[in-house]
Amino acid sequence: MSAAVWNALRNVDDPEYPGISVVDMGMISNVTITGSTAQVEFLPTFSGCPALAFIETDIRTAVLGVDGINQVEVTHRHGIWDTSRLSPHALQVMKKNFTIAVAPGGCPRCGAELQLQSEFGPVRCRAIYRCESCVEAVEVMRR
Repeated sequence: MSAAVWNALRNVDDPEYPGISVVDMGMISNVTITGSTAQVEFLPTFSGCPALAFIETDIRTAVLGVDGINQVEVTHRHGIWDTSRLSPHALQVMKKNFTIAVAPGGCPRCGAELQLQSEFGPVRCRAIYRCESCVEAVEVMRR
């Protein structure tokens, strides 16, 4: 049943990045099944994320859809999320669909060096850079 829960969680997208699941984002640390209760250990990308309640609701809904699960407990894991938790799929989708790089790194479009434009991006976990070659504005996730 644990595999079925993990599969259900792979269908829960991060609301900021459609096409990237909470599993690929590295936000699910552990799943424990006891009887008909699933406990999902969740590590948010940052504690002040305004989408936490939405993500938790989506997690509960997805896991309750698994046969044999009647209750879901979502617990927050203590610790700090960082970009090393991103799956290769998440990195590829961020690069291709959202023009987001993960520091350190080059331009997701052409690979050239990036120049910092602003420490403050659209959300707390990203800064704005500009590619020296293709002049693309690039959001860069902080570690």
